[in-house]
Amino acid sequence: MTTMGRCHLCNTTSPLVSKELGVCLACIRERPKYAIALAMQSHMKSRVAFGLPIMPPKDPNGVSCKVCVNECKIPENGVGYCGLRKNERGKITGVSSAKGKLSWYHDPLPTNCVGDWVCPGGTGAGYPEYAYRPGPERGYKNLAVFFHACSFNCLYCQNWQFKHETFSPGRAFARDLVSDVDERTSCICYFGGDPSPQLPFSLEVSKLALDENKGRILRICWETNGSMNERLLDEMMETSINSGGCVKFDLKAWDENLHMALTGISNKRTLGNFTRAGDRIKQRPVPPPLLASTLLVPGYIDKEEISNIARFIASINPEIPYSLLAFCPHFYMSDMPLTTKDFADSCRSVALEAGLKNVRIANTHLLVQNV
Repeated sequence: MTTMGRCHLCNTTSPLVSKELGVCLACIRERPKYAIALAMQSHMKSRVAFGLPIMPPKDPNGVSCKVCVNECKIPENGVGYCGLRKNERGKITGVSSAKGKLSWYHDPLPTNCVGDWVCPGGTGAGYPEYAYRPGPERGYKNLAVFFHACSFNCLYCQNWQFKHETFSPGRAFARDLVSDVDERTSCICYFGGDPSPQLPFSLEVSKLALDENKGRILRICWETNGSMNERLLDEMMETSINSGGCVKFDLKAWDENLHMALTGISNKRTLGNFTRAGDRIKQRPVPPPLLASTLLVPGYIDKEEISNIARFIASINPEIPYSLLAFCPHFYMSDMPLTTKDFADSCRSVALEAGLKNVRIANTHLLVQNV
């Protein structure tokens, strides 16, 4: 049975309008002031459910955190937007370069990473300098590091369960993670949640791991929403480029108002950081150090969004690989339908027409045929 949602601004009813979001794409574009106000009610509801701050705190007397785009000013005994950092007597506690909130596991290569279709682990790109084999690195493994916090609040989050862990007491030390890098570990990939709120930790882990594994291949990769401090982005890119890894940006939307409605946060920092990262491609074009992806959220991410994102990427470098990800209903947008194959195919065509040379559709097992 098809679920119908209603836009509270124009009264349109459609399976392509999220019941929880309560506003349609047309109104987000044409009446953004009112549409975002409605969307923020859902963001507030979803954050209160997990005890997270409704908005990034901006206490003029608070302690500043500049790790990500939110640049929280945390009040006394309060926490930052990510939920990880607390102001205790004027000092930030919680996580640091030595201590993080995360979990990890080994994943046999090739794995279902966003970059597996172009990276050394999945294809042998960069062999023999950055890959152990000229093809997929079978017999080797990835150390997958999942961070239990995020700088955004995507209402369709595919991994929303991490929110249950954000405030749990357990913390891991950098040394704990490094000790699990063995001789068959050929790459480390940080994802989540998002790595952005804990970049000092992942950078420290990467430094330690690379120092202890000199003389052999150990690639460092990140999958991120791209909202980090620019200085930390530069360190990420340097680490990935030197090790043979890549940084994978999830470009969730082009229109800032749509991005705000879906994630609760502006995309200006993300787009600026992607441009900044693109300037580094010439340092090591192969394997590609920078990738992009977009989740095809039915009813909200349309061909216009994909065209604009693709043109933006192509203006930086048309060789940047771009993945269009099939959507699976989750979290506060669990009433939405799956992405159709025809729509995904048309989005790929649009991205190619916009000037990109390397576009693929991923998560194809989730695609459905048009009814």
